[in-house]
Amino acid sequence: MPDPVRILCLGGSTRPGSSSEQALRVSATAARRLGAEIEVIAGRDLILPIYDTETRERPALGTRLVKAVRRTDGVIIASPGYHGSMSGMIKNALDYLEDLRNDDRPYLDGIPVGLIAVAYGWQATASTLSGLRTTVHALRGWPTPLGAAVNASTPIFGVEGNCVDDSARFQLETVAEQVTSFAQQRAHTRSEMYLGVG
Repeated sequence: MPDPVRILCLGGSTRPGSSSEQALRVSATAARRLGAEIEVIAGRDLILPIYDTETRERPALGTRLVKAVRRTDGVIIASPGYHGSMSGMIKNALDYLEDLRNDDRPYLDGIPVGLIAVAYGWQATASTLSGLRTTVHALRGWPTPLGAAVNASTPIFGVEGNCVDDSARFQLETVAEQVTSFAQQRAHTRSEMYLGVG
């Protein structure tokens, strides 16, 4: 059996257990069910100093984030909609990926990236997804065909964090399926190329 693909799940807000963090964990659970190895960096673990291009010094959480991206096969990002776009916390975390610019695989090059926007209203979910897509493209990632738009103005999550809204659950699980299956296909292709098969 091939090694499971690694999926890194990033997101949430400064509030532990926020709707965006719950959405992220629903997708993470779905990816795990599909055979992926999951790492979650969420909520307050993403509160980082403003990314500073003028120093090589990095906080421990920033170093952890960059190392996790370096070894992952796919990423799922969930952001709350703040004032019409992704939160500053999420954008700042993505700015830390500038430290990958000189890697053999720079930034998110060739990596499938699932995107989740959670907001109190459809307009904010749409504009947040658009901002996430633009940033992921700039980082050379491959956004999945479906981006999940979760309108938290209606009940979405139960008391245990389970998704009680069928439409939201479908979107969150589909994002996980698309990231995982694309990562698995890329891993299979790389394995065949390495072995000289095909």
